[in-house]
Amino acid sequence: MEFVFVSGNLALDLLGTLKWRRTEPQEGLRTPGDAARWAVEAGLVTARPKLTATDVESLRALRESIYRLVMAMWDRTPMPRADQVALNTAAAGPRVLTTLVGLDARRTATAAALEAEVAAAAIRLIADVNAGRGPRMQECERQDCTRLFLDRSRGRTRTWCGMGECGNRVKAAGYRARKAAVQGS
Repeated sequence: MEFVFVSGNLALDLLGTLKWRRTEPQEGLRTPGDAARWAVEAGLVTARPKLTATDVESLRALRESIYRLVMAMWDRTPMPRADQVALNTAAAGPRVLTTLVGLDARRTATAAALEAEVAAAAIRLIADVNAGRGPRMQECERQDCTRLFLDRSRGRTRTWCGMGECGNRVKAAGYRARKAAVQGS
């Protein structure tokens, strides 16, 4: 699976590692290598951390806690207490270590530090969106896509998670439908 970082928030990008939640879920964090690659591509660390299968399981559990909390906030329903505890516990963990090596910054992390960074991003996201601060959170309007993103567009009119994955497909389908209608006339 290729990771896509179009959500505008680290926690939302982690949620995007499980695609098509309502139809045929596609897991992006299957192995420790997948999770380590995601951490590098997300910009959390500069080199792949050594992760175990247990670490991946824990990261996926945190992802699902975040998803349930975000959806509860969005639906204006009570936030699951167990998920709040899991998020706060993860956020209290160690942080990514940044060191200067020559003229370069090196960022390294344990699995707990990766979770802490994601959890802190989720807490800020939930608090900001709930308070009406910053951009609005949106779900991609492509029928099967379940990716959430922050709409930072000028008129707050963004409808797709990203052009590459969903926008181009929706536009191409619309073009084909218009072309078929013209040919059928």
